Amino acid sequence: MADILLGIGDISASACAGDVLVTMALGSCVAIVARDPLSGAIGMAHIALPGAPEGVVRSPAGLPGYYADTAIPALFRTMERVGAPPAGRGLQIKLIGGATILDRMGSFNIGKRNVLGIKRVLWQYGLGSIAEDVGGELSRTVRAEVPSGIVRITSPGLPTWAV
Repeated sequence: MADILLGIGDISASACAGDVLVTMALGSCVAIVARDPLSGAIGMAHIALPGAPEGVVRSPAGLPGYYADTAIPALFRTMERVGAPPAGRGLQIKLIGGATILDRMGSFNIGKRNVLGIKRVLWQYGLGSIAEDVGGELSRTVRAEVPSGIVRITSPGLPTWAV
């Protein structure tokens, strides 16, 4: 039993009962949580931006989870290593984050663009989300529990909730 902490651009997965994947302080970033209902494996990526800029083939510091278009395939490969099916087949997806924190005027809409970028990539795999807690102006911390798939969310000054 361990907490597995993910930072911006990180990806991790576990099939060990009692493990909890955790990422903190999601603003415009989005956590994608994937669960294989057969094995109970859980994977998570902390995505910062919807897509790599033209001509960029690697994310900052080689973090595969930094961009949605590189994070999702990497997440599915990581999950395969802990017993999930290939190419994300049959995974249950939850999305958390994508808030508007520093851009109150909506000039950049990074949070919304992140959510749409993730959905665009998921659709290429024939997947969609079964639950979402996205948007708003909340900073969120996410805890995904193995093998139940319960995703608990906290935000300063609010009670814990689940998706």
